[in-house]
Amino acid sequence: MAKTVYAKGERAVSSWGPREEPYEATDLILSYVNQLGIKCVFGVPGGAVEPMFNAMARSEAKGGARVVVARNECGAAFMADGYARESGGLGVCVATTGPGATNMLTGVASAYQDRIPLLVITAQTALPTFGRGAIQESSCTAIDTTSIFRHCTKYSTLVSHIEQLEHKLASAITVAMQEPKGPVHLSIPLDLQRAKIVSSEPKFDLTNRFFSPALVDPRALDDLAGRLLAAHRVTIIAGEGCTDAGGSLLRLAERIHAKVVTTPQGKGVVSPYHPLYQGVFGLAGHASAHDALADPEVDLVLAVGTALDEIANKCWDENIVFTPRLVHLDSDAGNFKFTPMARMHVPGNIQATVDHLICKLGIPEYGMKAAPPSSPASGPQFDAAGKSIARRRDAYKLWMNRMNESYKCIEDTDTILPQRLMFELSTRFPQGTRFLADIGNSFLWSLHYLHPYESPDPERHAIPGGHFRTSMGFSSMGWAIGGAVGTTLARPGTPVVCIVGDGSLLMNGQELSVAVAERIPVVFVVLNDASLGTVKHGQRLAGAEQVGWQLPQVDFVQYARSMGATAQALRTPADFDCLDVDAMLLRRGPTLLDVYIDPEEVPPMRMRMASLGTGVGE
Repeated sequence: MAKTVYAKGERAVSSWGPREEPYEATDLILSYVNQLGIKCVFGVPGGAVEPMFNAMARSEAKGGARVVVARNECGAAFMADGYARESGGLGVCVATTGPGATNMLTGVASAYQDRIPLLVITAQTALPTFGRGAIQESSCTAIDTTSIFRHCTKYSTLVSHIEQLEHKLASAITVAMQEPKGPVHLSIPLDLQRAKIVSSEPKFDLTNRFFSPALVDPRALDDLAGRLLAAHRVTIIAGEGCTDAGGSLLRLAERIHAKVVTTPQGKGVVSPYHPLYQGVFGLAGHASAHDALADPEVDLVLAVGTALDEIANKCWDENIVFTPRLVHLDSDAGNFKFTPMARMHVPGNIQATVDHLICKLGIPEYGMKAAPPSSPASGPQFDAAGKSIARRRDAYKLWMNRMNESYKCIEDTDTILPQRLMFELSTRFPQGTRFLADIGNSFLWSLHYLHPYESPDPERHAIPGGHFRTSMGFSSMGWAIGGAVGTTLARPGTPVVCIVGDGSLLMNGQELSVAVAERIPVVFVVLNDASLGTVKHGQRLAGAEQVGWQLPQVDFVQYARSMGATAQALRTPADFDCLDVDAMLLRRGPTLLDVYIDPEEVPPMRMRMASLGTGVGE
């Protein structure tokens, strides 16, 4: 009898007619993923997680979520992180048991620190093998991955009975999306993944359940409104928790004539071209932001959506922010433990609280202040698409008096200065581009000198995750590489630029081949200085031994081309004129720009040196 071969996703047909095969437990997991509208699941296959990959193949065949295969499980978690930030929803990543799970750990810890919601699924060897030395066993009797993940997730549990699966899955997803958001972990043994179930239809409807409740404390709101009106001068600090409220914060600032600064993590939540914006305060920040807070006439500092950690507060400076002038507004009451000296804590949904403040301050009985003398329209005018490079350059030059050695941004030199690179990236890529800056020099240079044009109009719809993104919480090298892949897959057609150092690329550059396989137009910008730059410059600034920072001079053009990517080297400022940005963004595949930066330029890192106790200050 001839063997029948079926197409991918096609069910077997017996001589008695069509017959539905029993569903596996993993089909139920994918049903919940599809219920939430998630299009991509990131992971690396392995024997113990094979049923999950089978279920993803069946899901894709039906038009549902599909698998994106990373080259390392850590990269898969970074991709899920980028996907979650861009989509505003849940990221999903999958790994096999043992080393697959531990490889993923760094990416999960990074998401935990940055409060990114991930559903992390790792395998276990079959239940009957627990304690018997199975290959890659990671049960409670071996390398206990469930316990390991418990320290960097909001919820980590082993599914030990098939009856537990659906409830634990729904519970995990719910916990991940509750404020403060974060990753959750399910460890599922191989035999339970294969368990047959009667139906893959979800018992629970989790759609439209995950949103930040518009909770406002009326008494705190009245108190805060009164304080804002009584204040002589106000400065607002916007943190990473303000992603969805950037426009409202700008409207509030206009109403009360307040200046606005952002934390390093909050960079990108408001347009850098709004006339009230003064720059970044903290690591690699701007003197204008420091002055906006240090001004003795400022008698109220309103910190919104930030824990005011080390890099956001100049090593916990008690003379500028951590003073009785501080009022702290946050949707995560857990952040209030960092500001016991604050005059007032205001809990509540940030967007709703700020919008209520604006309305309350507009009521005549509250004595609404006059509109500010300058408005967003008073700045340089832009065409609707933001395509004019010349106009973007004019706008960028408004920043020249706020940055250190700003003349280097436009100076023609024999080599490419990092400052010049940031100027070119800011002005050549279109409005709406997502810039992801990796850890190290990439972040430091980007934070101070990268100012991509975004409309200063507060009514402009907020970009999920902001237009500038980094991962400073756990500071994981390589985050931006995977994150850029996930960002692009979450919103196809959106320009995405990954700024990464040569050290990070050598550590995690294999994920570039995922962008090739997925045919997505991510632009990877490599700062090539043949060194671990922050290590090199940090040792020099501290007067320490010069050791361990050297890297071989790598030709990243050949590196990228060997994977199938398009690549181009830039060695002098004249090479920028050879860039065809439109072609890069329309290409069905990634582009790598190998930028040979001047290795002797010192990034703005003196605050970091001070925090390490080297005695080097700003």
